[in-house]
Amino acid sequence: MAHIELGLDETSLPGITGLLRFRPETAGPLSALAEVLLRGPHPLSAGERELIAAYVSGLNECSFCRDSHSAFAAEQLDEGMALVDQVRADLDSAPVSEKLRALLRIAGAVWESGRKVTPELVERARAHGATDVEVHDTVLIAAAFCMYNRYVDGLGTVVPADPGAYVEAGRRIVERGYLDLA
Repeated sequence: MAHIELGLDETSLPGITGLLRFRPETAGPLSALAEVLLRGPHPLSAGERELIAAYVSGLNECSFCRDSHSAFAAEQLDEGMALVDQVRADLDSAPVSEKLRALLRIAGAVWESGRKVTPELVERARAHGATDVEVHDTVLIAAAFCMYNRYVDGLGTVVPADPGAYVEAGRRIVERGYLDLA
C-alpha cells in the first residue's frame, strides 16, 4: 500500500501510473517529459533510450521502473530481454555498440552525481560517434529517472507481482506512448 491514500485500486494502477492519476496537474508535465525523452524523434532508437532508463532504474534499485522500462526496452530491441539483462548484469561485456556503452557509462555517472560526468566520459562517447544531442539526452534521461525512481519509491507505490504485467504495459507504451498515462 502506498504511503498516501491515492483513492484508487492500487493493484490496477501500480507504480507511477497510480501517482499520475492521483495528481493530474503533475502527470501532464511528467508524462510529456518521458514522451519527448523516450519516444520523440532522436538519433538513438526508442529501445536504446528505454535501456538507459532501465539501467539507471536498476542502479537505483527501483523495482517498478527497472522492470517496466526493461520490458519497454525489450519490446523495442531486436535482442529483447536477453540484451537488457546482459546490460544490467555486466555493461562491460554486454553486446552493445561502443557508443551505447559509453553513453550508459555517462548515465551511470549521473546516477552517482552529475559532477561525476567528466570530460573524459564525454570524449569517449564522442570518439565512438555520440553527438551532443545524444550526450545531452543521456544525461537528462538519467537525471529524470533518478527523479522518477525516487517519486515511485518515495511514496511506496505498489509493484506488480506478475512479471507479465510489464510485458503488456510495454506493448501499450510502444503502441500509445506515455501521454496516454496522464
